[in-house]
Amino acid sequence: MRTLIALPFLALALGCSSSSSSASSGLGADGSSGFPEAGALGDFDPTPFGGSRPVKLYVPSKYAPSTPTPLLILLHGYSASGAAQELLFDFKPLAEANTVLYMYPDGTVDKLGNRFWNASDACCDFFGVPVDDVAYLTSLITEIETRYNVDPKRIYFAGHSNGGFMSYRMACDQAGKVAAIASLAGAMWDDPSKCKPGDAVSVLEMHGTADDVVLWDGGTTSTDSIWDGGTIDGGGPYPSVPTTVGDWVTLDSCSTTPNTSAPDPGIVAGMQTSVSDYASGCRNHTDVELWTMHGAGHIPSITQSFGTQVFKFLLDHPKP
Repeated sequence: MRTLIALPFLALALGCSSSSSSASSGLGADGSSGFPEAGALGDFDPTPFGGSRPVKLYVPSKYAPSTPTPLLILLHGYSASGAAQELLFDFKPLAEANTVLYMYPDGTVDKLGNRFWNASDACCDFFGVPVDDVAYLTSLITEIETRYNVDPKRIYFAGHSNGGFMSYRMACDQAGKVAAIASLAGAMWDDPSKCKPGDAVSVLEMHGTADDVVLWDGGTTSTDSIWDGGTIDGGGPYPSVPTTVGDWVTLDSCSTTPNTSAPDPGIVAGMQTSVSDYASGCRNHTDVELWTMHGAGHIPSITQSFGTQVFKFLLDHPKP
């Protein structure tokens, strides 16, 4: 059995969420921050967001209510969890170091017991729930904004696989809010007419040429990919990596000729990554980049530089 967009270390991450602080959360009655305490290491706000789908927000130690602060939401792959994705990406120390509000929510559980994001017709509401994850994630942003000073020009999404698909969906549907996304092994709608962003969004796609789950040349999510001998209600085609990137080059009005002079960002252990940067001519100072991980699979052996480079791309591309 091959499970589509799964993370094999899922069991290791279950129950690994960081402990919450006993301090008060958000803004005090006098407008000051009661969380975290001055000089303390950052921690999670103990009061969850998201209503019936609760998730906690990591608040860096240097967060100040008087200062607009970036927000990053990390989205996991199919069958994984937010905690599992954080275990792989290890973004929390970078959120602390860069003073970024940070959250990694969970998708809905399907009838196989797998968490998913309803990102596109290809991925990954395979059993026709259907959940409106655009509304859920947008409501998380709104709720965080009521309790913290979120910089509206620096709201970001990052995701792996199904989480990458969902990051693209947020860029399509909530372009007015989202400044930039970073996708590892994700893809766009196969039908680009379904993506009608009202604003330009910076996009980074990182993809292995040997990915056998979300194929470089595109493909179709199929029964065999999900559940041996079973049936699914959903699934469909997704585009190739060059097509996904090319769609955003068009949407952001960028030059179709990339700059390939950037050095290897060093994000995959023992493998070369080449950078194609389409920043020239992009509207509203956005950027579209493809980082081709030569020979890498669906879950590449990422280096410590991976998170650093992702944060740099995102934080370098606020809304104007």
